Amino acid sequence: MTLDIKGRLAVAVLKLIGKLPLRWSRRLGWLFGQLAVLTRSDSLHISRINLALCYPGKSAGEREKLARRSVINTAMTGFEVATIWHQPWSRSEDQIVRVRNQQLLCDRVDEKRGVLVLMPHTGNWEIFGMYLATLGPCTALYAPPKIAALDPLIRAGREATGVQMMPTDVRGVRALLKALKAGGIAMVLPDQEPDTSGGDFAPFFGKPALTMTLAHNLIRRTGCRCVFGFGKRVSGGFELIFQPAEQAIYSEEQKVSLAALNRGVEACIAEAPEQYQWEYKRFRQQPEGKSSIYKKNPR
Repeated sequence: MTLDIKGRLAVAVLKLIGKLPLRWSRRLGWLFGQLAVLTRSDSLHISRINLALCYPGKSAGEREKLARRSVINTAMTGFEVATIWHQPWSRSEDQIVRVRNQQLLCDRVDEKRGVLVLMPHTGNWEIFGMYLATLGPCTALYAPPKIAALDPLIRAGREATGVQMMPTDVRGVRALLKALKAGGIAMVLPDQEPDTSGGDFAPFFGKPALTMTLAHNLIRRTGCRCVFGFGKRVSGGFELIFQPAEQAIYSEEQKVSLAALNRGVEACIAEAPEQYQWEYKRFRQQPEGKSSIYKKNPR
């Protein structure tokens, strides 16, 4: 199947799912998640490994239950996003059940030093980002999808509330710097593994993880303030949660700052461990080189 045909099919499927009410897209995501669990997908395999590394104190049974719930929640996020992108923002806003600690962000905005919002891959980060843009000028980085036909659909959804989407290159970083220096809001996903040139190793759940230096560099160059945030899946919709960043994140010492950033991600995960995207190969790079921990054993 050619990329063009795949693109058209993907767009058609997303638009079809997007017409479903949130409760139905969630149910459909739950079914696909169950299928991924039953077929012992790569997502489940990677989640098991990450959870064994991050929660060695939990029993094997507890980690297995958490891995399965995580795979299901990740599938639900994907289906929810189609609905959120398709429906009017007014309807998505009605699905925000509550917002916790928003004053934390407002206080940072009032300082007029720019606010860097760090959004881990927990719950539904798409609705969180869209809501954030309703609170002030907001800039975020964006990597176009491999299937080009999806790009207009994704951009339209993410930009519906006014988010300025910029490419993940030098131009994008300049845009983030400009936004922060102007006292605006910049969004960064802090738990993505960067290229080795854009990261350094810092503890994540006590294990070395290649961690992006972008946030540290933005803080150092602009004097901005930091807040963590994510959208937690709850009955009837979402709870948007803001959490403070440790003072150590502002340290001039890069390793100190990165360690504080990872602890902030851990604190967000602690709110709903089953809603974190554990299927991401967070420990693929190690100080001695690429790790083979995610390789499946031959049967």
